[in-house]
Amino acid sequence: MYQNAIGEEIHRIREEYSRLFNHDLKAIFADLQKQQAESGREVVNLSRKRGIKTRWSGQARDIDEDAKNISRRST
Repeated sequence: MYQNAIGEEIHRIREEYSRLFNHDLKAIFADLQKQQAESGREVVNLSRKRGIKTRWSGQARDIDEDAKNISRRST
């Protein structure tokens, strides 16, 4: 079987980190939030904003009326 040294190292580090918190997900999450707050880095929210639709969403109702009318005229 193929041995992936990088993958194994990542798993080992994760296991050690998890063991520090007795595998308690709430404690791990709290620690990660603390590290994030202390980092001083800007945290960016990349979740989609309500009401904004992309042209590739596949939902015709998301296209405004002007765009619909233009496309009808051009065909």
